[in-house]
Amino acid sequence: MATIFEMIINGDIPSTKLYEDDLCIAILDINPVNKGHALVISKECYPTFTDAPIETLSHMMEIARRIDQKQREALKADGTNIMINNSPASGQEVPHLHIHVIPRKEGDGKTPVMPKGKYEDGEAAEYGELLKL
Repeated sequence: MATIFEMIINGDIPSTKLYEDDLCIAILDINPVNKGHALVISKECYPTFTDAPIETLSHMMEIARRIDQKQREALKADGTNIMINNSPASGQEVPHLHIHVIPRKEGDGKTPVMPKGKYEDGEAAEYGELLKL
């Protein structure tokens, strides 16, 4: 079964298109965090960030960067959130690679809340060893 993004790419579902090329499409999110919230979506259906080729990821990030610049210019955004939810455990709702570019204004009250924790003594070193590349 096709994802909602495949249906948008195929023209089966309407969208407000901001950009399109052979690798990706950029559209307005229909449920924006803030008005102007854009999605950069891979044309090929990669379920997650880690499934996509580096060339596609690099290109999508360049398009996200250009959208960020446009949001700052046209919408007078003070900043942006650039986000990829990677797998359902992280909040990914559609199993198709996409990058959120969310325009932000100082004091908009929509800062993503990520509770911060602490490492116990020696724990950071253990995690560091596990995660070294």
